[in-house]
Amino acid sequence: MSLAIFDLDNTLIADDSDFLWGQFLVDRGIVDKDHYEQANKKFYEDYKQGTLDIVEFLHFSLAPLAQHEANQLYRWREEFVDSLIKPIMLDAARALIDRHRQAGDTLLVITATNRFVTEPIVKLYGIDNLLATTPEFKDGRYTGKFQGTPCFQQGKVDLLRDWLAESAETLEGSCFYSDSHNDLPLLNLVDRPVAVDPDEKLRQAAELANWPIISLR
Repeated sequence: MSLAIFDLDNTLIADDSDFLWGQFLVDRGIVDKDHYEQANKKFYEDYKQGTLDIVEFLHFSLAPLAQHEANQLYRWREEFVDSLIKPIMLDAARALIDRHRQAGDTLLVITATNRFVTEPIVKLYGIDNLLATTPEFKDGRYTGKFQGTPCFQQGKVDLLRDWLAESAETLEGSCFYSDSHNDLPLLNLVDRPVAVDPDEKLRQAAELANWPIISLR
């Protein structure tokens, strides 16, 4: 039994939930179309290039949460998951998760996308443990700010180490599945890194290090 860690976006699902949430807000007229759509696409390109300013992005992406009542946000989120996320969940990802579950491994998703967006997605896969960027919630409302360390690049490593210190888990025999070169700090930390439908930078790194490369598509 060991720790099986999964990235979410473009790993367990066939797209990026953070980007899709932004597009959902645009399509529903919840945010200004011209400004928000353009900025959302730019931030996503920055992410793919490895140049994303995570704090700047979080100020942008969490701002809509502060502009609406929580109950309304939860209704929109349910619609978002039903319409945009469930169709891109992957049967092969479910099978992979089930193999680890049957082996008695502890399952953990660690994702840069904030917890508001990702928590219901992770629950659909039957995974209880989630490390994600945490939006601040005070007096029954989201504030548009975030708490603690952003769960991105080295931040994933830092948050995982904090989680390990509070749990009975270790990294002995651990594996991590990811598609993105942004996750190289964590891939280099675990015993068994696995590149999943990797971007070009991760593919090159995986081939150089002789890591397994798999597809869940």
